Amino acid sequence: MKNIHVLFCLLLTVGTALFSINLIAQSATGKWKGKKTAVVLTYDDALNVHLDKVIPLLDSLKLRGSFYLSGYFPGCRDRIKDWRKAAEVGHELGNHTMFHPCLGDGPGRDWVKGERKMENYSIQRMSEEIKMNNILLSAIDGKTKRTFAYPCGDTRIHDTAYLDMKDFVAARGTKPKSVDIAQIDLSDISCTSIMNQSGTQLINQVKRAITDGDLLVFLFHGVGGEHAINVSEEAHRELVYFLKQHENEILILPMVEIAEHIENYQQVRKSNKQVQKTK
Repeated sequence: MKNIHVLFCLLLTVGTALFSINLIAQSATGKWKGKKTAVVLTYDDALNVHLDKVIPLLDSLKLRGSFYLSGYFPGCRDRIKDWRKAAEVGHELGNHTMFHPCLGDGPGRDWVKGERKMENYSIQRMSEEIKMNNILLSAIDGKTKRTFAYPCGDTRIHDTAYLDMKDFVAARGTKPKSVDIAQIDLSDISCTSIMNQSGTQLINQVKRAITDGDLLVFLFHGVGGEHAINVSEEAHRELVYFLKQHENEILILPMVEIAEHIENYQQVRKSNKQVQKTK
């Protein structure tokens, strides 16, 4: 019995030491692997401009982004080979539902019609269409880990959350909220939606993130056209070049990789707190 007690104490000591080492490692590298902030470039709706303009630009600078695809959209179903090539060089193909339903009863949602109104969906139907899109995406990129982007930022159907987080590393919402890494909700990651901002305005947001140390997620739709929510190709290019020029102080990764880092960071902090309580 005495030997068992000694062994338990030894294991507890080793465990405490390992957690402490992890915490020290986090403190040494900071929140973002030794960099001042993290930036994620996300692009919604599987647009042709993403393949024709955005990805070639990112590839030329060896930067990677997250592209949220709705499988039924022409820009996805007609260009599967191109999306596969994008995934092969490290871009994330994220899930944006199969048909992109949105809540249609709110202001500015007159364009949401009939069967695409989320109000007409059951939780089961929504879940099945999301899983169907995951199957399609896996057939394209061969991967099982990815993130989700809520269509129109709508997270609930009749006040019930519809997303099964077991299927995803994280989910990106549309709320423009800045929070510390320890408080980030991986089921609804905040972002900054982009529409008609200048390159200077986009760059200033990055500069603020560098100062604050918080995660900055950009949400793009059209880049130089193809969508009503649009930013000029020039403004987008200025932002991307600025990010490249400052990558020594900015962690720039697809959402799935940033989310895994955040999850690990939060787990280590939580585990360390639990160990501290047992002392």
